[in-house]
Amino acid sequence: MKKKIIRITTVPASLLGLLKGQLKFMSLHYDLIGISSNGGGILKEMESSENVKTIPVEMTRKITPFKDLISVYKLYKIIKIEKPYIVHTHTPKAGTLGMIAAKLAGVPHRLHTIAGLPLVESTGAKRSLLNFVEKITYSCATIIYPNSFGLRDIILDQKFTTNEKLKVIGNGSSNGIDTNHYNPDLFDEQHDLSLREELGIKPHDFVFVFVGRLVTDKGINELVEAFKKLNLEFKNSKLLLVGPYESYIDPLLPKTLTEIDTHKNIIVAGWQNDVRPFFSISDALVFPSYREGFPNVVLQAGAMELPCIVSNINGCNEIIENNNNGIIIPVKDTQAIYNSMKYMGSIKKDDLIAMGKKSRKLIISRFEQKFVWQQILKEYNALENLS
Repeated sequence: MKKKIIRITTVPASLLGLLKGQLKFMSLHYDLIGISSNGGGILKEMESSENVKTIPVEMTRKITPFKDLISVYKLYKIIKIEKPYIVHTHTPKAGTLGMIAAKLAGVPHRLHTIAGLPLVESTGAKRSLLNFVEKITYSCATIIYPNSFGLRDIILDQKFTTNEKLKVIGNGSSNGIDTNHYNPDLFDEQHDLSLREELGIKPHDFVFVFVGRLVTDKGINELVEAFKKLNLEFKNSKLLLVGPYESYIDPLLPKTLTEIDTHKNIIVAGWQNDVRPFFSISDALVFPSYREGFPNVVLQAGAMELPCIVSNINGCNEIIENNNNGIIIPVKDTQAIYNSMKYMGSIKKDDLIAMGKKSRKLIISRFEQKFVWQQILKEYNALENLS
């Protein structure tokens, strides 16, 4: 009889998107249950696509003490009934609520994956509160998995927990990347020309692409300012923004929004279910984020053979090697973004292509999805032997 594992995220998009395929793989070896907020039916969709049982428990992403207590109680009741030998949580709120509930229910192995620390950009009383909550999560867990080595160092520096409780699986990343899916060979020249024409991009235009949430802590204010300056010199440059605004969480500056709306060479593609076509028509990724865990966007772009400009933060600087498969720049530095974009737009086409090919080769060797899954499975197997 298979042993039971419960995986918990705050919202179902994380189970279905960030961990896509992983739960289905693990269900071959364990009796798996996915728990998350209902999300308008997304959780049910996951039952068929990932071949796992799901249970909805509403959780908020904000600080809501009364609702959080209700969520902990519901999680506790489910865990007591299901009796898993592992509860494994992802995302900050699910981590806190899930680890508290699992400890109260007496689960022997309580695992939490850290894929970023939003609190690092907070200050004052809010930062103190978030630090306190983070320590509660870590104290209730038996193992903490930072998904990058740099993130592990930040956790230790902040004294959230001890080194003995921390472990980076494989070379980092929560789910790895399917390099057969993110493969530039799947898109031909005719496809690229057609999409470029649809977006108003000429064949000779140099396209810088950003994929992700259009918010302040992704570095969008600095990116737009840098591009505005660059485009005065390189008229054939385009900035392609692929992703949704989240003005209710982390709004952009008004002047940035105005620039995006009025600049003829900034193109907003919005949310896309499949970002590969947009990587395929682009020449370089620019990802000037303030903080990350292990950025899937950089893995995706690199696998699609794009050279990448990234911030010198954990995760990004573990995928990109400076001047090898991309450029690493300081955080929140508009001039550095401008300089690196100017460099990318000025070097020989063959050198740019070579840089992109190095990216794909490095990602295949270190972050292939099935390798990451096997490493997580080894963790589960080792814990099963301890039970």
